[in-house]
Amino acid sequence: MTNLGLIESTKAFVKASLEDAEGGHDWFHTLRVYNNAKLISKNENVDLLVVELATLLHDIADPKFHDGDETIGPKKASEFLLKQNVDSTVIEHVTQIIENMSFKNSFDLETSFNSREMEVVQDADRLDAIGAIGIARCFNYGGFKNRALYNPDIAPNLNMTKAEYKAAKAPTINHFYEKLLLLKDQMNTKTGRRIASDRHKFMEDYLKQFYAEWNGEQ
Repeated sequence: MTNLGLIESTKAFVKASLEDAEGGHDWFHTLRVYNNAKLISKNENVDLLVVELATLLHDIADPKFHDGDETIGPKKASEFLLKQNVDSTVIEHVTQIIENMSFKNSFDLETSFNSREMEVVQDADRLDAIGAIGIARCFNYGGFKNRALYNPDIAPNLNMTKAEYKAAKAPTINHFYEKLLLLKDQMNTKTGRRIASDRHKFMEDYLKQFYAEWNGEQ
């Protein structure tokens, strides 16, 4: 199978697998991350096949929707790629990216794996968590979990452990401070940092407007 054929087969597999997914983690999220990764890769020396496969498969089984189990996604991705007769070194690289790219792993003092390809995929995924779409996804997930929009009496937890982050049930606005506003400074690539800067500013402006409306100031 050609690389193009493999990518098309992977797209079809992911699209079918995510047919009933929550709106912030569905096929369109994956497609946006895929397009972000291709854009970033134009300025990076990376194995594009690894980047494309990892972006397409990165949310094939998000732990949030599988009782926190972080092993299902990499296992499902690996099994699919094995059936496509993908080279074992590519499969290993892709699964390592999926295992290690998540924001929640930034709570660990040391990560067990890194590569330039993972940095590209990570930036691409994080870009979809900020800006206008990031805001939409944040509130969509909050609604999915029946969380409050905002509660002034519940302050953001800025010193969470990984376990606390995974178990958090705080109002949606808190998530801006506990994750979204932190992402700009965690970008790995020049392209990622450039795009993140504009999206970060959009979120800051949104929060100013949100609080003004909440407090009846305008």
